Amino acid sequence: MIRHLQTVDMEKLVSLCKRRGLIYPGSDIYGGLGSLWDYGPLGSELKRNVKDAWWRAVVWQRDDVVGLDAAILMHPQTWVASGHAEGFTDPLVECKSCHHRFRTDHLQTPACPDCGGELTASRQFSLMLKTFLGPVEDTANQVWLRPETAQGIFVNFQNVLTTTRRKLPFGIAQIGKSFRNEITPGNFIFRTREFEQMEIEYFVKPGADEQWHQHWLQERMRWYTDLGIRPENLRLRRHDPTELAHYAKDTYDIEYRFPWGWGELEGIANRTDFDLKRHAEFSGRTLDYYDEETKEHIVPYVIEPSGGVDRALLAFLVDAYDEEPELKGDGRSDSGDEGARRRDPDRSGAPGGERLRTVLHLHPALAPVKVAVLPLSRNEKLAPTARQVYQTLRQRGRWSVEYDDAQSIGRRYRRQDEVGTLYCVTVDFKTVEGDPDTIGTVTIRDRDTMEQVRVPIPELVDALKERLER
Repeated sequence: MIRHLQTVDMEKLVSLCKRRGLIYPGSDIYGGLGSLWDYGPLGSELKRNVKDAWWRAVVWQRDDVVGLDAAILMHPQTWVASGHAEGFTDPLVECKSCHHRFRTDHLQTPACPDCGGELTASRQFSLMLKTFLGPVEDTANQVWLRPETAQGIFVNFQNVLTTTRRKLPFGIAQIGKSFRNEITPGNFIFRTREFEQMEIEYFVKPGADEQWHQHWLQERMRWYTDLGIRPENLRLRRHDPTELAHYAKDTYDIEYRFPWGWGELEGIANRTDFDLKRHAEFSGRTLDYYDEETKEHIVPYVIEPSGGVDRALLAFLVDAYDEEPELKGDGRSDSGDEGARRRDPDRSGAPGGERLRTVLHLHPALAPVKVAVLPLSRNEKLAPTARQVYQTLRQRGRWSVEYDDAQSIGRRYRRQDEVGTLYCVTVDFKTVEGDPDTIGTVTIRDRDTMEQVRVPIPELVDALKERLER
């Protein structure tokens, strides 16, 4: 299905996310807290699907990458060795009038962008969030919430090498929470203070690093397009030498065209041997690799694809969001429930009176609900059969299934469209009575085309399996 490009209204998307249980403001009943967000029933399914798709692509479908789940709290020396304790800062200014704070390098004018007041001199602001281990809150017990997951991989390099007996090149993948005390978080879940990362540290022989860097650039771009991101909304941006991190030989960003402009989804860096050497120096432990071909001990170079779960999820939502003209025969059950059609106001209006429907065209691997079972109404003749169909799909299928019988059938179709449900299975009066050719059959409605077909209930699981697993 070819979809037209359109500019997504972020206010509409944020409203949809809260209304349909995808993403809520954190601590909502207390007025929220500092750009933190909670994932609702459907959002948690979507987020899990994004992480599962990444893990499947980089671990399960490769024979050169293994997984890790390191602790969030790490020995304080970890962050001294990595350079975070001293250098993980942003330039900060504060308005002397309204006391709002801003990153110096994000300002367009020398005055406060909120009230026009005078700004303080710039100073460096640490992005590290600290806490304490043990009963006494003093510097001896201070630890940090990790600002990235990468260091947990580096400090476990020797453990993984010993236990898996891997040969170069090989990678270690991890998904986990990170924390940064951002000065100016914003743009919904794009920049937050608590977020999840999907990172790979891929260890290679020195001299092979540039080749593997190019390999991962192509692999990571392909992952996004394979999951439905339109190629014209993605680009690779190479870092200028002046903006390279202290550890990097070369870095590219995969950027997505968000409604506010291009924004980073993932950085893919050539970190050389910086991290392993630093941790070896500060820990006093050997972190090298014995090359049996050359009979030499070497410190591997590292290629690091590092992406954000939340940013990827947001890109998938933005790219999937569509408001499209409603077609005739808009996919309601063919039972001819004209009363439900007349009562259904759950459709957006467009200039000229054109009816629109809002739909998330999420990739099948990402959709939080794969199948929704909808009785045409709450009529007592339909409910038992609909419930039986629902239980059968839950027990025999391998997909997330939802049962929905609240409000008119038209409203329910629209509700399922808005959260990206792939197929709606409708139980109507033709299912339970009447024509021998239709009794015992249900309709399957396709989210994208809104076409529907009738299938016998005993063949329903196989019919859905054919559609969902092709």
